[in-house]
Amino acid sequence: MAARLLRLRGLLRAAGCRPFSAQPSPLQTEQHGTKRLEPSSAKTLTDIGIRRIFSSDHDIFRESARKFFQEEVLPFHAEWEKDGQVSRELWEKAGQQGLLGVAIAEKHGGIGADILSSAIVWEEQMYVNCTGPGFSLHSDIVMPYIANYGSEEQIKRFIPQMVAGKCIGAIAMTEPGAGSDLQGVRTYAKKDGSDWILNGSKVFITNGWMSDVVIVVAVTDREARSPAHGISLFLVENGTKGFIKGRKLHKIGLKAQDTAELFFEDVRLPASALLGKENKGFYYLMAELPQERLLIADMALASCEFMFEETRNYVRQRKAFGKTIAHLQTVQHKLAEIKTQICVGRAFMDNCLQLHADKRLDSATASMAKYWCSDLQNSIATQCVQMHGGWGYMWEYPIAKAFVDARVQPIYGGTNEIMKELIARDIVTDK
Repeated sequence: MAARLLRLRGLLRAAGCRPFSAQPSPLQTEQHGTKRLEPSSAKTLTDIGIRRIFSSDHDIFRESARKFFQEEVLPFHAEWEKDGQVSRELWEKAGQQGLLGVAIAEKHGGIGADILSSAIVWEEQMYVNCTGPGFSLHSDIVMPYIANYGSEEQIKRFIPQMVAGKCIGAIAMTEPGAGSDLQGVRTYAKKDGSDWILNGSKVFITNGWMSDVVIVVAVTDREARSPAHGISLFLVENGTKGFIKGRKLHKIGLKAQDTAELFFEDVRLPASALLGKENKGFYYLMAELPQERLLIADMALASCEFMFEETRNYVRQRKAFGKTIAHLQTVQHKLAEIKTQICVGRAFMDNCLQLHADKRLDSATASMAKYWCSDLQNSIATQCVQMHGGWGYMWEYPIAKAFVDARVQPIYGGTNEIMKELIARDIVTDK
């Protein structure tokens, strides 16, 4: 394991992949002396070696990630859909391959690469149309909270094990009565000496069933001048007395992803379970949510690219009226529209990725990406199913799975209606 991570770190250093704290570098536009193709000009939208934000060394990492998802995920995903979860063995294999904690600083026990390398992992997972593994939430939503706000003890305890895939992370924000409105959280942690007593429930928690550690959002000061001033974050480990995992939820999509209810009944937590400072949790959430929304947006765009290529291959084989339906002008025009929309979206998405790599992505721009890309994903999913005809409604066809998996994207990570509120607030408020 250690040798594998050292080799990967060397590769990523050679790629110019840097921790967030490093100075930004110019866009990589050259590869072996030639300009890199943009997606609009490439043979396929998922080609390796395209897009100016990446370097040729990033491509080597993408080849490794693509091989992993094609060989270790795709062949087993249908069985995991029946089980409602992936295997623990997969998590450890991903750790051995260096695909977890990619953008976490090496000094904390992470791989020490840049966010562009993380994006490669997000995209390659969508290119095999397998939504079961909760790697992105674990690596790029949960782990940054610990790395950025955790104590030295917490970082040493959790980050190396999470990078190895031996400790699976989740974050518990949503409650039965509080979704996008984080200030409506009712889960409460009360001080008892130096300890905390945690009570409440959470729902729709990704990685919830398999989780070994959960970041729990809880109210710690009911008398605060506003709910935002009285929220804290806690690290709750699996097996803690009073921490109960409810049923795995049966969803219309994301069937291999373990999504669960979590209950906290008089859970006694030591002072060391507090993540960051008391009553600062809401501010930590606001600081980290842009990356979560960027992640959702990029995975949505990558799903669009997958669906386009899947549909293009299908219409070139499916025959009707004595010829393939790719010869029908209405199908050709629809494909032209879809490719154009994807390429426009990819240009904006890659710009957002580069902004974030340079620590310049703001909340409103991330909200634009999340809202627009997830809406596009659902629009393209509907159109691609239509071009598949009746077969597009059959579960064994990848487009059917992509269709149902897309539906939740405008909902989680903050609904798209909330995204529009955040964008509008930035428009009408004096700066």
